[in-house]
Amino acid sequence: MNVQWYPGHMTKAKRMMQEHIKLVDLILELLDARVPFSSRNPDIDEMGRQKARIILLNKCDLADEKRTVLWSEYFRNQGFSVVLVNSRSGFGLKAIYGAVQEACKEKLERDRKRGILNRPVRAMVAGIPNVGKSTFINSFAGKACTKTGNKPGVTRGAQWVRLNKQVELLDTPGILWPRFEDPKVGLRLAMIGSVRDEVLDTQELALRLLTFLREEYPGVILGRYGIMECEDAFVMLSEIARSRGCLLKGGELDFQKAVGILLEEFRSGKLGRFTLEVPVEGNGNGCV
Repeated sequence: MNVQWYPGHMTKAKRMMQEHIKLVDLILELLDARVPFSSRNPDIDEMGRQKARIILLNKCDLADEKRTVLWSEYFRNQGFSVVLVNSRSGFGLKAIYGAVQEACKEKLERDRKRGILNRPVRAMVAGIPNVGKSTFINSFAGKACTKTGNKPGVTRGAQWVRLNKQVELLDTPGILWPRFEDPKVGLRLAMIGSVRDEVLDTQELALRLLTFLREEYPGVILGRYGIMECEDAFVMLSEIARSRGCLLKGGELDFQKAVGILLEEFRSGKLGRFTLEVPVEGNGNGCV
């Protein structure tokens, strides 16, 4: 399954980020804790090469806890500060202030020596579509100051948000990169909802997801849907359709409805906590 999605507005969004990045001291890079490697945009790496960086593993409540520990160690070994966050509940947000002060201590010391006091750290919030940037900013600021949505691509323009005297945030649109060189990256992003379902073969996506769950998290499908796990993913999807009463007129199975149920329950955490990849030396391309 070869997933590619790069709508026209993302080119404009990338140019906007390039223009604004010189105004900031720090990049807060939100990654989806379920796909920490695949949700890293290499364009952000390139644009932010000279900037301090903090990695926020967002949606950690949906990710496999053991694998999240591995990913935290992986990024820290590369020299990044890492904070686990759940933007919806507010988990981990208080720890970000300390991480910001630590990441920008040289800048703050330079300001102090120049007599510049109380100048806030300016941080750009960056990440791919649907990683939760707007929800993060709303929670971090303690008020609804940006649009939020559960579909990729809600934020279309840059927005400055002043949190307090110490920190200002720049919200930016979620951007993907023009081509996924590794098809597994596109597949993982499609599974978590960072690619619009409208451009996907969602039935094939669901079959790949069922195969992944059977291989990496055996017993989950049985526990949730009460069906036996087998090597034929289509058989499992058929049984899910039957168990959930997904029927068309005449009693035929409504596969599209079953696909929608499976993807929604996986993405929302109803199925459990999963991470689709594990760190591998040199990259993170394990699993799926």
